[in-house]
Amino acid sequence: MKNIHPFTLLLLLLACLPLLLPAQTIPKEELIFLTSAWKGERFADGRPKIPDSLVEKARHIGIEEAWTILDNEGYHCQFEGNWKILHPDTPIVGRAVTAQYMPSRPDIAQHILERGHAKGFKGNTNSWPIQQLTRGDVYVADGFGKIAEGTLIGDNLGNAIYTRSGNGVVFDASARDLEGLEDIPGFNAFVRDWDPSYLRNVVLTGLNTPIRIGKAIVLPGDLVLAQKEGILFIPAHMAEKVINTAIFIGMKDQFGHAMLKSGKYTPGEIDNQWTDQIKEDFLQWLQQHPGPIQLNRQALDQYLQGRTW
Repeated sequence: MKNIHPFTLLLLLLACLPLLLPAQTIPKEELIFLTSAWKGERFADGRPKIPDSLVEKARHIGIEEAWTILDNEGYHCQFEGNWKILHPDTPIVGRAVTAQYMPSRPDIAQHILERGHAKGFKGNTNSWPIQQLTRGDVYVADGFGKIAEGTLIGDNLGNAIYTRSGNGVVFDASARDLEGLEDIPGFNAFVRDWDPSYLRNVVLTGLNTPIRIGKAIVLPGDLVLAQKEGILFIPAHMAEKVINTAIFIGMKDQFGHAMLKSGKYTPGEIDNQWTDQIKEDFLQWLQQHPGPIQLNRQALDQYLQGRTW
């Protein structure tokens, strides 16, 4: 092998410099590896695509039931609370598009901006995640909790987000233009606070990468369940099990309350292993109160077997 002239080596290193900088995205193969437990459909970039029908069913479940199921399965870092909510009575449910922001420095910010523009991204980096949104997505951003000058969106970007996703945002950061955002029908936001300042000294370092939201880890494609109590990030491969089990728990609790009010059964009977007679009464009750999932005796026994909730 011939020796490389030092000047030639320097030129080669300079040419490779952009590849050594933090990437806005991870390779498709890496995203598929990190979410390899998901066996369903994916977006073109590798992000898991939970079916719309399953996302819609998730609107029928509560955080407590879903959290318990995940916790029992070993997923202990999926919930984060303490939010300022644009519309507290309007849940956000959808698939996560993730973004990671860091404190800015001029050299990194310029390199990322130039590379992003060369790849077809428009405008400043805080608008790039919006260009990735599809219908039903939730824009989830780690803005390292920055409030003043950490306002990731105002009402202009809020309108753009809702137009593309029909959904809202979750920001470990702040937002501005509170009144303008309130005027977007159907849009909701979970943020750390509101602030009138403009976004400054912040750079996008990750797009559709794993991120941290407070105590929780979020991967692209996770199911976001945001309610008054807080936000639960459900791994895509766990979504169907969590949703169906949580719906069952909800129906079971409704039946139990009805039986206790009627005096037919005691709390000790409802809260312990069900007898065959209670199971039959439950199936009959379901015929009169149909829910989002259908049950027969075999399916009921599978839900009840070895339960820990």
